[in-house]
Amino acid sequence: MSNQTEAAPRVSLGIKLGFGIGDLGGNLFFTMMGFYLLFYLTDTVGMRAGLAGTALMIGKAWDAITDPAVGYISDRTTTRWGRRRPYMVAGAVTTLAMMALMFTVPALPTQLMLFVYVALVYCLLNTAYTLFLIPYGALTPEITTDFHERTVLNGYRMSFAVVGTFCGAILVLPIVSAFGGAETGWAAAGIVMGLIMAVTFLITAIAVRESIGKRVMSTANALRGYLQALRMKPFLTVLIPWTCHVTGVNILQASMLYYFGAIFGDTGGFQVALPVLLASAMVFIPVWVWISKRIGKKLSYNLGMALFTVTVLVFFGFAHLLGMTFAVILMGIAGIGFATQYVMPFAMIPDVVEYDYAETGERREGVFYGLWTFVSKIGQAFGIALSGWVLTWFGYREIQPGLPAPVQTELAEWGIRLLIGPIPALFFLAGIIVLSYYPINAARYAQILRQIQARDTQ
Repeated sequence: MSNQTEAAPRVSLGIKLGFGIGDLGGNLFFTMMGFYLLFYLTDTVGMRAGLAGTALMIGKAWDAITDPAVGYISDRTTTRWGRRRPYMVAGAVTTLAMMALMFTVPALPTQLMLFVYVALVYCLLNTAYTLFLIPYGALTPEITTDFHERTVLNGYRMSFAVVGTFCGAILVLPIVSAFGGAETGWAAAGIVMGLIMAVTFLITAIAVRESIGKRVMSTANALRGYLQALRMKPFLTVLIPWTCHVTGVNILQASMLYYFGAIFGDTGGFQVALPVLLASAMVFIPVWVWISKRIGKKLSYNLGMALFTVTVLVFFGFAHLLGMTFAVILMGIAGIGFATQYVMPFAMIPDVVEYDYAETGERREGVFYGLWTFVSKIGQAFGIALSGWVLTWFGYREIQPGLPAPVQTELAEWGIRLLIGPIPALFFLAGIIVLSYYPINAARYAQILRQIQARDTQ
């Protein structure tokens, strides 16, 4: 192995673009599931909010279980195309098929039958997405070992992620309307979005080739590898904040359409506010990359999420009083801080992978990325279920097919406001506190690389 204490070769622009575009489809998936799926199930299919949230929690919990399994299997796979790419291709194809099924829920006669259908199809959809996501994430430490180049690489990835979220924000509801709304419109939106996901996944699988010649594959059994990872302070102190932040973001995502509909009486306003948030985040991603090179990834991440937390609380306290324009301005400010959620955690986890290799002599990228998504998806499952439960507890009235839209009570509106303010803010604050104990900075990472060099020389 070459001397890793020296500057690693810069990653080519083609690799950066090919790698980054995978998360366009990835975040389009995240947007469809987070912003629209619960709303689609309650206000188009007619499921009760608490029941729909529970069905989606089951799907996410299953998703979390499959993540470590796919990570472990991909670590130990040997093919002429590499460890990761065959799974990425399979995930691309099956995600498209499952997206079509997810947004064509049939007219079933009982809430129980709807519950079973949604839970089952959502489990299958998440499994398909996992086949792409886990191997995709595990590619990061194989592309470059440079501490700052990884931040740049993930800056490209997260720029595409913002584009994916942006596409979801501005395209989904117009597609639904263009195809007549209701069930037909949502079915069309599911197919179109699934097709975009599949194409971007395939581009990444073709464009990014793995460094498979001298990789050291783990020989540890799966359970022991996961337990070892969960005892690592560097891993836990970035994993827990990421999970807390994802949980809070999922609560916000699931609640925003309800907020604009019930508080402002205009779900279309969501299509103005969300692109403002995402455009702001996209502009500030490179700014935070630049800042992180000077003050470190940990401090940059905490500063960004602190700003995001403050804006969420201000939104809760004043947006319903000051109106749509104020809400849109706040979304723009929130995007400045939210940009760090796109970049910093994904630039930090590869450093933990190198720390593990320095300590154990084993390459276990799939273990770490499998656990990363396992725990974060448990947080997502809880977040989306909590959103549905809170709506039910506060008396939210679902739209029933063929009937006029019901008027929400003041209690229901209060519940919706809690979901876009104090509840997610608690998760954000918890993440900020835990992240302050993360130990790897640029100097410590240089020591890790020297330790790896000494091991490989021996």
